[in-house]
Amino acid sequence: MSDDIKKLREMTGVGVMECKKALDDAGGDFDKAIALINERGIARADSKAHRTAGAGMLKSYIHNGRVAVLLQIHAETDFVLKSDPFQELAHDVAMHIAAMNPDSVETLLTQPFVKNESVVIGDLIKGVTAKVGENIKVERFCRYEV
Repeated sequence: MSDDIKKLREMTGVGVMECKKALDDAGGDFDKAIALINERGIARADSKAHRTAGAGMLKSYIHNGRVAVLLQIHAETDFVLKSDPFQELAHDVAMHIAAMNPDSVETLLTQPFVKNESVVIGDLIKGVTAKVGENIKVERFCRYEV
């Protein structure tokens, strides 16, 4: 495996063959390959949106003992629920809710991510959907503040 393919795989989390194809399609340009992987990942995520996300979990987050969030988030299988990318996503979304106080799931999905404002929460979810290969859906959440 070439160093570029290995580095691209580590950065994006996609398979070796997808990395090789992206590098070939980008003519060896590393930045273009990353952009291609991101485009293809979002397209792949959109194609999975119709699939039932039947396995769910609750994620709690408490910030400084003053703001608490309980998030219900789903994927298609328990296997993905336990994966590191999904666990990180659930934590990041719960933390975002604590910080930004969206009034609905629809509002949440359109908000710029508090840790990286160049990405909206909906696209953050699509990125993880592309990485894990399953539909992911935020069902609901509640936020408490004292």
